[in-house]
Amino acid sequence: ASFFGSRSSKTFKPKKNIPEGSHQYELLKHAEATLGSGNLRMAVMLPEGEDLNEWVAVNTVDFFNQINMLYGTITDFCTEESCPVMSAGPKYEYHWADGTNIKKPIKCSAPKYIDYLMTWVQDQLDDETLFPSKIGVPFPKNFMSVAKTILKRLFRVYAHIYHQHFDPVIQLQEEAHLNTSFKHFIFFVQEFNLIDRRELAPLQELIEKLTSKDR
Repeated sequence: ASFFGSRSSKTFKPKKNIPEGSHQYELLKHAEATLGSGNLRMAVMLPEGEDLNEWVAVNTVDFFNQINMLYGTITDFCTEESCPVMSAGPKYEYHWADGTNIKKPIKCSAPKYIDYLMTWVQDQLDDETLFPSKIGVPFPKNFMSVAKTILKRLFRVYAHIYHQHFDPVIQLQEEAHLNTSFKHFIFFVQEFNLIDRRELAPLQELIEKLTSKDR
């Protein structure tokens, strides 16, 4: 989207592209156009006659790409030394498990955790049985629960950036991007009730601040 200027070339993981000419691509274009209007509450609403799964899929890919870029700009500041644990402030620490390769949660540094997390998300997005890119291929029964897990985990990257790396974000003049992206993300997950309130606790004050103006 147009949020990102010249530095957007540096992503943390390869960008996930939605195939041009596909219905999902049209939906993405619709999302970008409504975002341009500046009314984020409106922009996240399910367009009339559209499939909720498909709308959630397109937006999940978009948030992955946005977080990818945002984290890509600050990887130099997020190191084994600076972030030996994956945290979002002193009260919240995350341990990684994906249920398949790593079943028992492991304590690891933030860069390692985020690498695991983004690779895991990428694998889900690339799985045609979960995120079908072809027209008419149905979404699986468990799609929503997978999407919720993806969004819950992507939230943790925002939380880590806000709590541990906000200074470099300001120095890089990425603050407006980060806030707009996160606000869009929060409105989206609120609209469809996709993340448990408890999971959002590390950024609760910020969420109140960003969303109160738009009620």
